[in-house]
Amino acid sequence: MSKRYAEYVDSGVPWLGDVPAGWTLRPLWSMFERVKDVEHPDEQMLSVFRDYGVVAKDSRDNINKTAENRNIYQLVHPGWLVTNRMKAWQGSVGISGLRGIVSGHYICFAPRHDADSRYLNWLFRSLPYAAGYALLSRGVRIGQAEIDNSQYRVMPVLLPSIEEQRAIADYLDRETTRVDILIEEQQRLIETLRERRHSLVDGAFGGLAPNARLRSACIDIVDCPHTTPDVSDDGEYEAVRTASVRNGKYRPGNGLPVDTDTWKARNAAGAPSVGDVLFTREAPAGEACMVPNDRICLGQRMVLLRIDHTVCVGAFLLWQIYSDRVQDHFRLSANGSTVANVRLPVLRTTPIWLPDLTEQRRIVAYLDEQTANIDNLITETEQFIELSKERRSALIAAAVTGQIDVREMA
Repeated sequence: MSKRYAEYVDSGVPWLGDVPAGWTLRPLWSMFERVKDVEHPDEQMLSVFRDYGVVAKDSRDNINKTAENRNIYQLVHPGWLVTNRMKAWQGSVGISGLRGIVSGHYICFAPRHDADSRYLNWLFRSLPYAAGYALLSRGVRIGQAEIDNSQYRVMPVLLPSIEEQRAIADYLDRETTRVDILIEEQQRLIETLRERRHSLVDGAFGGLAPNARLRSACIDIVDCPHTTPDVSDDGEYEAVRTASVRNGKYRPGNGLPVDTDTWKARNAAGAPSVGDVLFTREAPAGEACMVPNDRICLGQRMVLLRIDHTVCVGAFLLWQIYSDRVQDHFRLSANGSTVANVRLPVLRTTPIWLPDLTEQRRIVAYLDEQTANIDNLITETEQFIELSKERRSALIAAAVTGQIDVREMA
């Protein structure tokens, strides 16, 4: 078991709980001064990521576009505290190790303290502090909760001695690096497994000349209503969204709950049936899965492929959608290296190979069998990664709040 401190006292902060005797609490304002320094357009762009803290924006994928007027961005220096006011409760907070400019919507603080910046970075990004940010955030819904500045400035900062701060930072730097290396290895394993899986799928279709168009396999191709479904929290049906479909699998719980009237209205052009195929035409485009049950309707950006079972096995078409030939067709039709949108005329006229039903069933059985072990390995590896991330977060929380004494381990 991990060693604990000899004595603990109530911190007086519900989300911190008991902390080691001798550790102190200081309000944020006594350690940081809010500063908004703009008009530095030539500095490098920084961003605050939930998983990485403050980093160069171009070092990570970021869908947020940089404004044309870079003068509105704020300059920060190493040691500054940077907070995404809308996502602090998610962990988008950190002590910057870089000089650069960040969004004008962030809250930036210059240091006025002699504490260890590495320790503070671990502290501010820990699970207990994320819970604290959530309590300080206000908004009409959790996804739009903004941290209350007047409350944030008095947020308690937990401080052991400077020697302990350095020991904790050293320990976490070392231990989290070990976990991160392990996670990266597992992620590379998943990439290898997915490449192997893709080779199996493409090998089943790659050398065969198309003899039909996708519309030939369907009795109908139904586009979704171009409106947002009316959500009903106690609805018994689900409006399927693009997030519900990944890598040929249906992901339950990613849709929107809807009531009977909405379900009927959105299925007026054709209701999904087991054996049919769901297709995402954008955000992202080109994903597909089998219809899981008859209690769903189409959300936005979704298409229903109503299979003609006299000529096509739905699972055969699903497998073929993930072949290079079909995906390349989508990309070429979108005039880009990635598929941004698959228009219905493109989808309907997609070249496919359509042999007799016996051959289709044989190929489906082969791919189901060959990919089953790969899929199980991917699932197990993903679960291992999630467990590793949870343990990493728990280790950080325990160290920065003194639930474990790491001084002899540092």
